[in-house]
Amino acid sequence: MKLATIEIRADHAHVAAVTADNEVLDLVVLRHTLEAANDVPAEMRNLLAGGDAALSAVQACLDAVANMSAVEQAGLRESGVLQAWDDTNFLPPVPDPTIILSIGMNYRAHLEEMEGTPVPPRPTGFTMTHPALTGHRGHIIAPPQCPDMIDYEGEMTFVFGKSCHNVSEDEAMDYVAGYTIANDVSARDWVGPIFTVTKPFDAIAAWDHNILGKQLPTFCPCGPVIVTKDEISDPHSLQLTVTLNGEVMQSSSTDDLIFNLPQIISYYSSFYRFSPGDIVTTGSPPGVGVGRKPPVFMKPGDVIEVEVEGIGKLSNTVVAG
Repeated sequence: MKLATIEIRADHAHVAAVTADNEVLDLVVLRHTLEAANDVPAEMRNLLAGGDAALSAVQACLDAVANMSAVEQAGLRESGVLQAWDDTNFLPPVPDPTIILSIGMNYRAHLEEMEGTPVPPRPTGFTMTHPALTGHRGHIIAPPQCPDMIDYEGEMTFVFGKSCHNVSEDEAMDYVAGYTIANDVSARDWVGPIFTVTKPFDAIAAWDHNILGKQLPTFCPCGPVIVTKDEISDPHSLQLTVTLNGEVMQSSSTDDLIFNLPQIISYYSSFYRFSPGDIVTTGSPPGVGVGRKPPVFMKPGDVIEVEVEGIGKLSNTVVAG
């Protein structure tokens, strides 16, 4: 099952599901036509928190629409309940997570391209706030204060479906609802000192400044959908490809992850209490712009696309701020 959050009008979001014909079904407006749609929570975090019962309600809606006559389906299209994929305004699948956790330094080959950065002894990461999010086909805004070194990092991402704290690796995957895609966009203006500082306080300050370059509005594109966990047999064996204006920049598999999903969940849940809808990006493979010789950075007008096998393709355009 593929779930989405779509924008009906400014600041007005509805949960949706993708049909077998790749149309987008507005599950909120569907309530006017189908009684079963009233059993579907209207907001993604609540839908995920509803677990199997909520997902079964979504599936019942999909089945009911699939079994409608051609005339009835045409009526749904006319009323906007069924939308063509290309006509849909996608928001981030979870527009308002309580935690966005981004894992760094988690592909072996990526560490090699970053001047031989050593393998970390434990997962490393940082958090972002939801204003950094933007959806599929949303704009990445190049900020006027740092417009010249904007980099991409395509990442397979997972979404929690249950609250969890201090869980073991063995039980960790029970708390995952599904998978999506993120692009950990970065202003690289402050990355250099990380590799040159020698004093501990200077290293902390350099890392902090570098992380601020990832916090800017629209610097975490996410989507277009959440694919439920049952549709991905092994998240550690997915092809990930990033293209910039059609040219392949990153091409790798999640089998190169240093820390797998259970390890990430178990480690970070010993500190955080995760909630349904919280998002964790799992790191980026080699091919990032700053690691290239010469470096490659995004500029206004560029189109960056991140595709993950079995999940879909996230596409965004860079615009001047």
